[in-house]
Amino acid sequence: MDDRLFRDAMGKFATGVTVLLTEHEGATHGMTANGFMSVSLDPKLVLISVGHKTKFIHKVSQSKKYTVNILAEDQEHYSLHFAGKPGADVEFETLAEQPVLKGAIAQIACEVVSEHIEGDHTLFVGKVVDLRFEDKNPLLFFGGKYRQIAELKSVKA
Repeated sequence: MDDRLFRDAMGKFATGVTVLLTEHEGATHGMTANGFMSVSLDPKLVLISVGHKTKFIHKVSQSKKYTVNILAEDQEHYSLHFAGKPGADVEFETLAEQPVLKGAIAQIACEVVSEHIEGDHTLFVGKVVDLRFEDKNPLLFFGGKYRQIAELKSVKA
């Protein structure tokens, strides 16, 4: 199967946009990702998927910690910045002594409990040690473009 065909098909699944952060050797490192999911309620676990070609994978493998920052609809600039198009002024806060992005809808601090190599990615399962969230609209990604959420009018049966 052609790589482009596969990517196009996967792009038909609308996702939120996250920025993953970790601190290693006194510096904050990050990447934009949509490979994120909740895994378990008891214990509270989440999963991130990180490509083997990224610089971030080595940082999180060594630090054994990461944060997931779910972006708000007005934070496309953060997504672009951490996807390799720097230029945004980045404002960090801390949560559980880890870096998080100011204004994100949700900030989730994790400690890595397991790593699983699958294909050209590593899946990092993280135990949630702290979180914060706000009531805002999310930044979405669908079909290779950023999108915003719109509420549908319900049809009464």
